[in-house]
Amino acid sequence: VLFGSQTGTAQDTAQRVGRQAQRRRLRVRVLPLDGYNVADLISESLVVFVCSTTGQGDPPDNMKNFWRFLFRKSLPAGSLSCLDCAVLGLGDSSYPFNFVAKKLQKRLVQLGAAMLVPVGLADDQHDLPDAVIDPWLQSFWEKVLVLYPVLSEVLPPSYTLHFLDEKMDQNPERIGTDPERIGTDPDRPIASESSPFPARMLSNRRVTDPTHFQDVRLLDFDISGSNIPARLPRPCSVRHLVERYLDVAAVPRRSFFELLVAAATSDLERDKLLEFCSPAGRDQLQAYCDRPRRTALEVLADFPLTAAELEPDRLLDLIPEIQPRSFSIASSLKVLLAVVRYRTRLHRPRTGLCSNWLASLDGEVLVPLWVKRGGLRFPPDLDTPVVLVGPGTGVAPFRAALQERLSEGKANLLFFGCRSETKDFYFRSEWAAMTAAGKLQLFTAFSRDQQEEKVYVQHRVREKAALLWDLMSNKHGCFYIANAKQMPAAVRDALQFAFQQEGGVSGQEAELMLVAMEKTGRLQSETWS
Repeated sequence: VLFGSQTGTAQDTAQRVGRQAQRRRLRVRVLPLDGYNVADLISESLVVFVCSTTGQGDPPDNMKNFWRFLFRKSLPAGSLSCLDCAVLGLGDSSYPFNFVAKKLQKRLVQLGAAMLVPVGLADDQHDLPDAVIDPWLQSFWEKVLVLYPVLSEVLPPSYTLHFLDEKMDQNPERIGTDPERIGTDPDRPIASESSPFPARMLSNRRVTDPTHFQDVRLLDFDISGSNIPARLPRPCSVRHLVERYLDVAAVPRRSFFELLVAAATSDLERDKLLEFCSPAGRDQLQAYCDRPRRTALEVLADFPLTAAELEPDRLLDLIPEIQPRSFSIASSLKVLLAVVRYRTRLHRPRTGLCSNWLASLDGEVLVPLWVKRGGLRFPPDLDTPVVLVGPGTGVAPFRAALQERLSEGKANLLFFGCRSETKDFYFRSEWAAMTAAGKLQLFTAFSRDQQEEKVYVQHRVREKAALLWDLMSNKHGCFYIANAKQMPAAVRDALQFAFQQEGGVSGQEAELMLVAMEKTGRLQSETWS
């Protein structure tokens, strides 16, 4: 079972498929695609691919090498003729929907592989993505039945915890906080997800007004060289395991409940867990877990008899490891982030794990980080106009881009939106200086300031329809959007309206123009959940 996963969802699903295979006494390996020797595919008999799509139709980071190899033109057409396989895609219809899974399935067929079932396309926008996954898995195992017997059994834990008799004097698990330890090591590996770089935090500044409800921080990091701590040191304390490795505050996925069933000895709790795991119980699981955002710890508290039966070795199967958080770089190296705090439907307080931890830091401490290539590509031609739409913290990547572009003498146009001009107008003085220098045209939308109707950036885009039509159609400009995933669709619709109004084209023709811009890189988005 090979997976490409950006946030851990595809990995969780792949591990679920692996457990189902083990229960059928199949010898199985579950690996990220870049952790697998792709040359071995020619000798495999049965492979399940589980992959998500990130960005604008891009493969996840842990399958990019596999992706490049598989699409080599030199690969012979029948090289995978001995392979039976299936592809399950986990997508989001607010992005290019399941583009990676569809393209992977097509390429595997080109190379001669036999598809046991049609490609599965699950949608994260759907309240119940398992409504696609469950029947797809049922169909898949029905096909496999003709080759392998089905024998159900309880699986052993994937990991074994060994407890030391004596406490270690040394503490290898602490992320270094002593700035004097920082040095330059030429043999240090490149910082990555598995080996993050412990960067010294230089400043942690709130950039929203103290009376504003949203706490937004601008963090400044020093990226000079240093040794890199292990992701999970050995030995480590249970405290370290729970505080820094296991995501105990995460909303558990369905696989969590499937694993609890095996430990349940109480008939009442076991029946409820089985109901949550059944296709008929999907709605109940959604209402119990996903909508109120229950955490793994809260679920265990609701099933105390089952929780009491859990062996410590099961922790690493039950609770996922903390996933890395990605933030757009506001400059080298500053990060602008909103601190996540809210209440659930049950009125329980919730806090974002990474954002609140970062906001709590003070003084010169080390933060494990790494840099990966962003998805936005800017035109090299000095004369190409660039239009940026970045409300809220979505303006972060554009700050870095504008600093670089202004040093090169390039002209730019920025649409920025926030709630209040006086409370959360990020980088206000910088935009004013750029505008005064004639290097930037700035259009703002303050949705909660005194006005009859709320005004957002998409309204400003509509108001500037004539200007945008001229820049996009006549001057072949580039248009960039960055923010949470609901907003880019509204801005895209506003741009389509501008094309229709000023260009005199139909809705279908305007849509085709936008599609052409996306294909050529003239319309790009950087979005997140």
